[in-house]
Amino acid sequence: MTIDERLEKLTERHEALTQTAELLVAYGKLATARIQMLAEAVSKQFDSIDRLSRIAQAHERRITGLEGGAA
Repeated sequence: MTIDERLEKLTERHEALTQTAELLVAYGKLATARIQMLAEAVSKQFDSIDRLSRIAQAHERRITGLEGGAA
């Protein structure tokens, strides 16, 4: 194998590695964006659960008050 053939092969490998690195960076950015979206969705769910919990507690106090007032 000549020096020129070796250089050509190294150039091809370098280009392939560069493309792989670019793909990995793109996948990393996509994964980060998806993780952010999931984190926001989970945060909204926690807020909804918290609001439902407060509503349930208010209803429970109301029912307890009605039962206590009727007894």
